[in-house]
Amino acid sequence: MFSTSTQKKYWLFADESELLKARSEANAKFVASHGPKMTEEERNEILDANEEKALLKFYELQLRDFCRRFEPPMPRSVAGTAFHYFKRFYLIHSVMDYHPKEILVTCVYLATKVDEFNVSIDQFVRNVKGNQTKAMDIILNNELLLMQVLNYNLTIHNPFRPIEGLLIDIKTRGTMVDPERLRPGIEDFLDKAFLTSAPLLVAPSQLALAAVLHSVSKIGENLDNYVTKTLLGDSSSEALASLVEAVRKVRSMIKSMESSPKEVIRVLEKRLEKCRNQENNPDSEIYKKRQFEALHDEDEKYGSDFPSLIMSGDLKLGEGIFEINKSMTSP
Repeated sequence: MFSTSTQKKYWLFADESELLKARSEANAKFVASHGPKMTEEERNEILDANEEKALLKFYELQLRDFCRRFEPPMPRSVAGTAFHYFKRFYLIHSVMDYHPKEILVTCVYLATKVDEFNVSIDQFVRNVKGNQTKAMDIILNNELLLMQVLNYNLTIHNPFRPIEGLLIDIKTRGTMVDPERLRPGIEDFLDKAFLTSAPLLVAPSQLALAAVLHSVSKIGENLDNYVTKTLLGDSSSEALASLVEAVRKVRSMIKSMESSPKEVIRVLEKRLEKCRNQENNPDSEIYKKRQFEALHDEDEKYGSDFPSLIMSGDLKLGEGIFEINKSMTSP
């Protein structure tokens, strides 16, 4: 149940200021740890917390599109779980430490497992254009890291089940004719809500109700009587006020959504490539050397012939999920 879940205990925040504080601390931690080791040119490219936020919004759009295009078709709950993982990860780490394009696909892959959407790693990487062998290596190398950063709090309560419960209840106890008419508006609202901080700020049942009420208003209907008298029943006025505030909060976040111009993202991407942690960059020599040494240690430990790490090949920018930025990074 959500009321006793790790999601509510550890990953539900009071307001945006708490999220901003966490992201700012992650940014400051990276700068303090890696800034002194950088050249002056690299230090000049360091991103601030607001610039990181702009990049993360861009990559959340890529996450959404990747899930939409996925074959076989992906359940919405899997995408919702991946969004939660992605948002949580970057409350702890800076984008300069771990590139979003690599964490993004790892979040989706882990979500397929947790939500029991059974696809093999081979099936999964067929949705990644570019060097699929390297994509597989990146995902598998990052999977444990992701789980550790999430503190193994992997069960996600999404708003999709509460949506189904509300629609059934409206059909059963409400007076609305054909509540199924609400689905398109609900899905559109949730698609937008997952691109905001709403999943980290409101309970899934509140997010579900906000989506239903939004859809109701879009078709010119009214559910006020159902909500206040049927759904909430004998609930206190404080409970009603809290619910109303949560619904308003989500609607306000969606209305105030902004995306940075492509020109801004292009510049931020170039700067990120210059200031990112090379130890976590699969294209860097230091990363390849570390991976090779790790395999060598395995050989030493177990005395068996482990396959050599394939060093060649490159994940091109611009195609699929690893190549989404070629058009943006080209001069």
